[in-house]
Amino acid sequence: MDPKGRTEPGYRMHAFICGHSRPEGSVRGCCTDKNSLDLMRQFKISTREKGILDVRVQKSGCLDFCEAGPTCVIYPSGDWFQITEESIPSLVEFMRGGKLPEQYLLDIKA
Repeated sequence: MDPKGRTEPGYRMHAFICGHSRPEGSVRGCCTDKNSLDLMRQFKISTREKGILDVRVQKSGCLDFCEAGPTCVIYPSGDWFQITEESIPSLVEFMRGGKLPEQYLLDIKA
């Protein structure tokens, strides 16, 4: 029996937040230096506080958009976001089944 009471594997939605770290002085920088792990924790806690239990928010390896970071990708839609304290409530609502928070979509041209 699954300890969380699930009857089948997987999650309705899955958010990955870059937790990659590069050496100090790296030209590309890294998301962990931009507080990605604290933001990931806030995002995870916020989903739980809202009772959204069929999603997973977790750290990933490098998502390769370090210059635009901290970054987040949410599946199954495959939408990419810049994650900030301001974006977390909208991302949580999206994970609940709400509207795509277009204002936080990752813009690699910026």
